[in-house]
This record gives sequence, structure tokens and C-alpha cells, in this order.
Amino acid sequence: MTTKLKTILPLFFVFCFSSIVRAQTVADFNVVPRPMNFMYQKDKYFALSSLSAIRYEGNDDMRRNAEFLNNYLKNAAGFTVPVSDLSDKSDKKQKGSSILLRLDKKITNPEAYRITVKEKTLTIEGGAPQGVFYGIQTLRKAMCPTSPTSLTSPTSDILIPVAVVNDEPRFSYRGMHLDVSRHFYDVEFVKLYIDMLALHHINTFHFHLTDDQGWRVEIKRFPKLTEVGAWRQRTVIGRNTGIYEWKRYGGFYTQQQLRDIVRYAREHYITVIPEIDMPGHMEAALAAYPDLGCTGGPYEVEPNWGVFDDILCAGREETFRFVEGVLDELMDIFPSEYIHIGGDEAPRTRWKVCPRCQQRISDEHITAKGKHSAEDALQGYFMKRVEKYLNDHGRKAIGWDELLDCDVNPSTTIMSWRGVEGGIAASALGHDVIMVPTAWFYFDYYQTPENDYWNKPLLIGGFVPLEKVYSFDPLPDSLSEEAKKHIIGLQANLWTEYTYADEMAEYQVLPRMGALAELQWSQPEHKNYDAYLQRQKRLCRLYDTLGWKYCNYSVK
Repeated sequence: MTTKLKTILPLFFVFCFSSIVRAQTVADFNVVPRPMNFMYQKDKYFALSSLSAIRYEGNDDMRRNAEFLNNYLKNAAGFTVPVSDLSDKSDKKQKGSSILLRLDKKITNPEAYRITVKEKTLTIEGGAPQGVFYGIQTLRKAMCPTSPTSLTSPTSDILIPVAVVNDEPRFSYRGMHLDVSRHFYDVEFVKLYIDMLALHHINTFHFHLTDDQGWRVEIKRFPKLTEVGAWRQRTVIGRNTGIYEWKRYGGFYTQQQLRDIVRYAREHYITVIPEIDMPGHMEAALAAYPDLGCTGGPYEVEPNWGVFDDILCAGREETFRFVEGVLDELMDIFPSEYIHIGGDEAPRTRWKVCPRCQQRISDEHITAKGKHSAEDALQGYFMKRVEKYLNDHGRKAIGWDELLDCDVNPSTTIMSWRGVEGGIAASALGHDVIMVPTAWFYFDYYQTPENDYWNKPLLIGGFVPLEKVYSFDPLPDSLSEEAKKHIIGLQANLWTEYTYADEMAEYQVLPRMGALAELQWSQPEHKNYDAYLQRQKRLCRLYDTLGWKYCNYSVK
């Protein structure tokens, strides 16, 4: 090698290294869900590399917000900075740029936020700590790479355009559901699921804890619920083929684990609403306590999928003592305003021939009404009695839309899952409504065309692609203005008969959770699928960096 070449090569490597160090990524507030409005100041930027501190104003929630942001910066840009309270005067002279987190009493919606970017300061303000948290999530997504080839590395500098972003949610209830009864998910995954919800501005986690195939919550007053009800001895292979895997399967959460999940969710401004489905979908409980059924058993923790005739006996007082005992412990674990009590898919087959249920119908003067039988009305008696117990303890009931067939009280919030019709009818009757229609929001359905089965996992069926999710209109023109006030939000559900692994659950909800988030949060005048799709493709780059699995069919 010549002397001249020996001299040039080191300079070449220094130049290349310097170029890498100065690599830049420009942030973009066009994220999912789309903010209400934002305005850029051309050719001026806040350089993240000059950041010297994150400073917050307020309580422990605001301190935690600052720590979340610091961790996100580490993942995006490869560094962290000191975090301090704005009331601390000792670091006033600190050099460099700062990110400031503040509360602003003029912002009246607690979930609303404002981001103000200047060349030396970036300020996130909210009406409450949760508003600041959503502003942080928006900034986090704004900093994510625009393409797979520009993945942010610790050697990149992120330039954030000088801008003002104002944002607030369209709906107060923004939910996502997870069924852990059919297949059990451990605490670590449940926390990861909560992380996903937080990224998408979702504020409610509907935790489906019990069903025919397994009871997943420790109830100390009734220990057999987890000793027996949490474990099935066999599981059907495929779609109720009659062929079984003869292997003990199950699991449950201790009360301490559930409190930990509730704490983790609260730190991400997410409310956990537990569901104990009743009076149907109770075979796991009946296997543990057969005297709660109409026939006395024997019962087994259900190995098949579907709807089953054996439900709780409405004629036994012991049934109500059982339900109240379960709810007592549930309310002690979960501080949520709402408790979900199910009410769906409860055949009255046993009740029609059960002497105790028929005696209850007689004693309570329950009668058939219109197209609804006396047994239908008996379920109304059952659910209203349970709701009153919750109300007496300062809680509210949510149930599935079958409760409209049972003449329940207007104070019961209805989840409309069999279509939009139930939600429309419920809102007209004065019920608050959460729209969860199967054809748009059942994320256990396929999200790719059904004619290509070779490379697909076995799922329950159906076809809900990303574009279909995004197409949903939560407030149709057919609703009166008064009825529209009762549509408090939207939710998507993940049932897990065929979703048996962590990565499958991730794959089923992503990227459809992004479309759901746009409908829940963003204003309808900004709705445009093509524009949304470009934002979602960018968000998928963040999924990549986080290692989350997702279906790329619509976002290639």
C-alpha cells in the first residue's frame, strides 16, 4: 500500500463516521391517530441532540410521564437526559434545550393536550397528566422513522419541526378487549398488551376473565373456582371436530397479580374493566360448584367452543350469594366505575324445566311480554338484581346487547356486538352505548382474503380487513342528536378460541388497532383512508423497532 493511500483511508473513514453521526431524521406529527390540528413553521427545528433536560411540573404522575418520555427517547435516539421538577431551582442555568411538561387549567378536557415546539424548548401541556401522556405518545410516534431504510439509530439526530399541535379525543370511552379464558395469557403479555393500548391512545382495557373454558381470577371465598375451574382436562382440536388434545390446560391470576396489572394500567392512564360473564358462559364455575346449576351436574370445564345449555340457576338464592361474593372481591381488586356482567348467549333451556326457576317466575310475578318469554324476563330479573348490587356499592354495570331482550334498566350500559342495530335501539331507550359490532371490530376474524388458506393460521372465520375497520361510522345520520349523546365510545374485541400464543394475539390486533384508534380519537372531518394508510405504514415502522408482530397485508 502506498504512503498516499495510507493517508487517505483514515480520512475517508473519519468522513464516513462524521456523516453517520450527522444523519438526520425529521419528525412528523402526521401520526396515528391524527391530531386535531397542527401547524408548522417552515425550516425551523428543535434538534433532539441538543436536549439537556426534561423538566416537569406537578405530581408523581407528571414525574412518571417524564420518565416514560426519557425511556422513549432512549429507544428512539439512543440517549437519556436528566429529569427534574420545574420547582427545583438548582438546574435553572443548565445549558442546551429542554422539554417541559406542564398542566394548563385552560385546557378543560383532561385528555386534551398541546405541543409547542420552539428551537430551544419543546413544551407539552395538558388539562391533566393523562393529556400530557397522550402528547408524549404523539411526540413518540412523530419521531418514528418514515421508512424501513431510515430506522432511527443512536447515531441519528432527530429534528422536530417548530410547530403547535392541539388535540383532544372524539370519544371518552376508547376500549380494547382481551379474552384470557379460552387461552390464557400471562402477566407479562397482559402488560405488553397495555403498552399497545397506550401507544394507540386507548384508555380502557376490557379484561374478559371467565367463560365456559376457564375461570382466571382468584376468588378467596370460592377457592374451587381456580382449583377446578381454571383447568380443563382436554381441548378440542380445530372447529369442534370431536378430536381432542388430552392435556391439562389452564392458569389463573392471583389477586396480587391482578392488582399489579391494574397499577400498571393506571400508570398508562388505562382503566381495567373486568368481565365476569353471567348467567351463561359459566360451565367452569359449575364444574367447581355444581350446586349452582339447575341439574346439579356433573359438569366439566368446557373443552369445546360455543354456547352451552348449562347456566347459573336463577331459582337458587345460593346463586346470588355466589355472584355477590365474587363481585365483592372483584370490586376490591378493580377500582373501575364499570363492572362488565356479560348477559350474552344464555340459553333458557334448563330454566324452562327447572322447578326452582319456575317457582322464581311465579314468586316474582314474572310474565311473558310480546315476543319475549317468561324465561327471558327471568334473565332480566337476574341482571337487574346484580346491577342493583353493583349500584349499591357505587359501581355501574355494562352488558352485551342481549340485555335489551331482558328489559334491563336504562342505567345499564350496552355493548352492541351483534351489529349496530342494538346500539341504535339502546341509545333511543336512554342507555349509554359502546359500539362493538362484529362485522367491524371482531379482531379474531381474518384480516386477509379467505381464499388463501395455505399460509393462514386456523381462525374462527370471517373477514375484517383494515379498510373495513376504518370504514365504520359510529354516529350514523339515522340517529337523533339525543341518541348520539348516548354513544360514548367504540371498542374492538379479541376472542381467543384460536388465538393461543402471544405473537398470534399481536398479529390479530395489529395494525387494525391503528384504524380503531383513528375512529375513537380523531375528528371525522379528517377521515380519509388513503391518508390514514400512509400514517399507519409509518407506525408499522415503530412496531418493527418494538418487535411487535403485525399483519402486513394492507400496509406493504
